[in-house]
Amino acid sequence: MRRKDREITDFNEIIEIMKKCDSVTLGLNDDGYPYLVPLNFGLHVDGEQVELYFHCATQGTKLDLIKKDNRATFEMDCGHNFILYEERMSCTMGYESVIGHGKIEFIDDGHKFEALKILMNQYHAEDFKFNTDMMKATTVFK
Repeated sequence: MRRKDREITDFNEIIEIMKKCDSVTLGLNDDGYPYLVPLNFGLHVDGEQVELYFHCATQGTKLDLIKKDNRATFEMDCGHNFILYEERMSCTMGYESVIGHGKIEFIDDGHKFEALKILMNQYHAEDFKFNTDMMKATTVFK
């Protein structure tokens, strides 16, 4: 990062930013070009290990690309605010963001319910009851 004065390196601060975000853009390899797709996500932290959970239909471009190359990059941001410096006649944008990368793994049917609960916890504070019949038509990955 060029602006080291703006970089956040404290693990707990990074996790707090991630908790505030409501979507993540996943970057996949599409034959040498980036394929970007915005997704909702679930965040699971175990010590220093961070896992992001995603869900989608059982077929599509995203899944085809993951099966060819499971390396991924992600970006999420929140807290956007326009900052105007009238005296200098300039402006900037304030925000918080997290960028990272990892390897995607598919979640098997035996662990799908728990993974979907992690996803729902990102958006719903209490234990959200969802229709488990939909799990048959849902792919879950982290």
